[in-house]
Amino acid sequence: MTHEEHHEAKTLGIGKAIAVLTSGGDAQGMNAAVRAVVRVGIYTGARVFFVHEGYQGLVDGGDNIREATWESVSMMLQLGGTVIGSARCKDFREREGRLRAAHNLVKRGITNLCVIGGDGSLTGADTFRSEWSDLLSDLQKSGKITAEEATKSSYLNIVGLVGSIDNDFCGTDMTIGTDSALHRIIEIVDAITTTAQSHQRTFVLEVMGRHCGYLALVTSLSCGADWVFIPECPPDDDWEEHLCRRLSETRNRGSRLNIIIVAEGAIDKHGKPITSEDIKNLVVKRLGYDTRVTVLGHVQRGGTPSAFDRILTKDVTRAMDERRFDEAMKLRGRSFMNNWEVYKLLAHVRPPKSKSGLHTVAVMNVGAPAAGMNAAVRSTVRIGLIQGNRVLVVHDGFEGLAKGQIEEVGWSYVGGWTGQGGSKLGTKRTLPKKSFEQISANITKFNIQGLVIIGGFEAYTGGLELMEGRKQYDELCIPFVVIPATVSNNVPGSDFSVGADTALNTICMTCDRIKQSAAGTKRRVFIIETMGGYCGYLATMAGLAAGADAAYIFEEPFTIRDLQVNVEHLVQKMKTTVKRGLVLRNEKCNENYTTDFIFNLYSEEGKGIFDSRKNVLGHMQQGGSPTPFDRNFATKMGAKAMNWMSGKIKESYRNGRIFANTPDSGCVLGMRKRALVFQPVTELQEQTDFEHRIPKEQWWLKLRPILKILAKYEIDLDTSEHAHLEHITRKRSGEANI
Repeated sequence: MTHEEHHEAKTLGIGKAIAVLTSGGDAQGMNAAVRAVVRVGIYTGARVFFVHEGYQGLVDGGDNIREATWESVSMMLQLGGTVIGSARCKDFREREGRLRAAHNLVKRGITNLCVIGGDGSLTGADTFRSEWSDLLSDLQKSGKITAEEATKSSYLNIVGLVGSIDNDFCGTDMTIGTDSALHRIIEIVDAITTTAQSHQRTFVLEVMGRHCGYLALVTSLSCGADWVFIPECPPDDDWEEHLCRRLSETRNRGSRLNIIIVAEGAIDKHGKPITSEDIKNLVVKRLGYDTRVTVLGHVQRGGTPSAFDRILTKDVTRAMDERRFDEAMKLRGRSFMNNWEVYKLLAHVRPPKSKSGLHTVAVMNVGAPAAGMNAAVRSTVRIGLIQGNRVLVVHDGFEGLAKGQIEEVGWSYVGGWTGQGGSKLGTKRTLPKKSFEQISANITKFNIQGLVIIGGFEAYTGGLELMEGRKQYDELCIPFVVIPATVSNNVPGSDFSVGADTALNTICMTCDRIKQSAAGTKRRVFIIETMGGYCGYLATMAGLAAGADAAYIFEEPFTIRDLQVNVEHLVQKMKTTVKRGLVLRNEKCNENYTTDFIFNLYSEEGKGIFDSRKNVLGHMQQGGSPTPFDRNFATKMGAKAMNWMSGKIKESYRNGRIFANTPDSGCVLGMRKRALVFQPVTELQEQTDFEHRIPKEQWWLKLRPILKILAKYEIDLDTSEHAHLEHITRKRSGEANI
C-alpha cells in the first residue's frame, strides 16, 4: 500500500466505528487481543469503543460503551483475565435483549463488532448478525431509530476471536488462553512432582475440560503421566485392572511416583463420570499407594498470559453424547489425534523385557543447550525401545561420538526427563568433519545403524558434513535425522525449533518484571538485548508479545536515521500519559550500533523527558524448565523421528548390513505449515545463509509490520504486506487455521 493509498484508507475509515467486547469465561491473552483490536482499528482511522461487561454491557448501554484511545490500552499486555470485564448475560439470549443491544450500537454509529469469547459467545454473535436486518426494522417501526440511522447501519460486520482455555473450538488449533492455562497446570505438576517423589506418592490431578480433553492430554504428554482420562476417548470396560497394572509396573521399574491426569468431564464408555475421587479410592483400595487428589479449578485461568497467547464445538459434543467416540476424536483435528497416538504409545505399550534389539539407534545432542532437548531424548529412547530396538545415548555430541562416550540405556534411564531443562546427555558445538575416522570406528564398534541428532545449527551443518563424509567412509552410510532444538530458531527446514518457545517466554516474563520494577518512578525506557545470533526471531516475537516500541534485528537493516525516528517517536510518546518504553535489540543485529550505543543514544536524547536502563539477558534465555509447548513439541518430534528411523533402517538393510547413501537418508525433521515433514539436509543447502547461520526466508518477518502498527508508527505497507496483515487478522479470528 502506497502512502497515498494508506492515507485514503484512513480517510475512508473516519466515521466508521468498531466495538470490542469480551464474553464468557475469562482467558489469559484476552487483554492482548483487545489491545491489538483497539490499536489496529485506530491505525485504520476508525473510532473504537470498549464494551464493558460483555454482552450485558452491550444490552445495558450507557457508560458500558465507551470510546477507547491509544493510551487506554497501554500496560495491559501482561495482565491476565480481561480488564474490560466479562459477564454471563441472560438478556442477550432473548430477542428483546438483542433488540436493545442493536439500538445501542445504531445510536453510536457502530457497524463493526469484535467478540472475544468461547463457543457460546460466538454463537450469540452469529445469531445477532443473522437477525440484524429484522432488528433494525423493528427499531424503526417502533420509532426508536430513524430511517436515516437504519440506512447508515444497514449491515453489521462481526469478527470472532476464540478465547477459551479448554481449546474446544473447531477451526483453530489453539484458542486464546489455552497455552497460558497449560503453563499454570505444568507449574503445579512440577511442584507436585518433587513432593511425590520424596514420599513415593500417587497424584491424581483434575484439570478443566467438561467436553474437551485437550488440557488433560497435553498435560499428560508434558509431564510423562502414567494415565490420562479424557471425555473424547473413554477407557475400556476393564480400565480399573489396566490402570492398576500400569501403576504397579511403573513402580517395579524403580519409579517413585505416579501421576494420573483427569479432565473434569471424563466418562466411561457408558457415559458414567469418572471422577478424581473414584480413581483415588481405586488406587488406595487395590494397591495401597499413598494417593492424593489435586483439583486445579480456576487457578488455570489466572496469571499472566504466555507469549503465544499474547501473539495468538457442537459437532464434537453431539458425537460424544451419542457415544460415537471415534468420530469425536477425528472432529478434534489432526493435532489432537497426533497427541493421543503419541500418548498411547508412551503410556500404554509395554516395553520389551529383553535388551537385545532389532536395530541399534544412537541418540545425541549437538550445539548449545535448549529447553526441551531432554524431552526429545526421552521420547526417542522410549519409542525406540517400544519398537524393539537397542538404544544408545551419546554424551557430549560429535566429540563424544568420536571418543566413544556411548552407553546402552533402558526405559528407566530417561524417567522424569520431560520437565528438565538443559541437556542431560551433555552437548557441544564440535562438528564431526575432523573426527570422521574415530567416529566411523565407533559406529562399527557399537554397531550403530541409525543416528538421531537433536540440536541447533551445528546439528544441521554436522549432518551436511556426515553426508559429505560418506564419500570416504562407508561407515557413515547410515540413516540420520536432525531434530531442530535451539533458542535461536534458526535451523533451515523448520518454522519452529525445540527450546525457542521457552526462551521467548523467559524474555517476556523478564520484560514484564523489568517494566514493573519501575512502577511509581518517572518515565523510563528499557533497552534489552536478546540472544539469537543473527536470527531476529526472539527479538521480533518478544517485541510483539511484550509491546515493544522497536525491535532491532539483522534481517531488517537499519540506519542512524531509523534510530533517530525511533528516538523521536518515544520522546513524543512519553509526553502523553505513557510512562514506559521498551526497545529490544538482537545481539548481532549490527556490529556498530551496539546495545551500549543505543542505550547512550536514548539516554542523551531523552534527557528531561525520560531516563534509560539497559539489560543484557544472556544465557538465562537458555535455562529453566521447558514450557508445555516445548515439552509437547519435543515429545512428538522424538516419536516421529524414531518411527522414520525404523523405516529407513529397514529400507537400507542390504546383504547383512546397513548401507544408506541416498539424499533422503539424512533429513531434518521440521514443522512446516502445521505439519511435521522430513527434508533432506542437502536440499536445504540452497535455502541457507551459512555465513550468518540463518534460513534465507523466515516466515515471522512478515509479522514485523504489526509490531510497528501496535507501537503507533505511521508506516507504509506494500501490497503483499497489506495482504498478509489481512491474512493474519483472519487467522486470529478463527477464519483460518493457526
